[in-house]
Amino acid sequence: MELFVFARFHAREGKEADVEKALGEQVAFTRTEPGCLAINAFRSTRDPREFFIHSRLIDEAAFNVHAELPNTLRFVAKLEALIDHPFDVTRTHVIA
Repeated sequence: MELFVFARFHAREGKEADVEKALGEQVAFTRTEPGCLAINAFRSTRDPREFFIHSRLIDEAAFNVHAELPNTLRFVAKLEALIDHPFDVTRTHVIA
């Protein structure tokens, strides 16, 4: 079953450019993964420190592979130092 993933990142003050760069690099990398159907990064229009990733993967197994890739692990470690909250990723399925 297709998986939709939403991730939220609220940058520490002054770290917005670093978050934006890291998201861009990660999105480019993830797009090359076999299980990735689509991925985009977004920046809030109301809070310039708030960013999101939305991705579509072929299934939960593809996400599990993605989550263990060295590039993904480096990305998570990098972002944890740049955001002001615990890592926030939600996996979902379409209901309507």
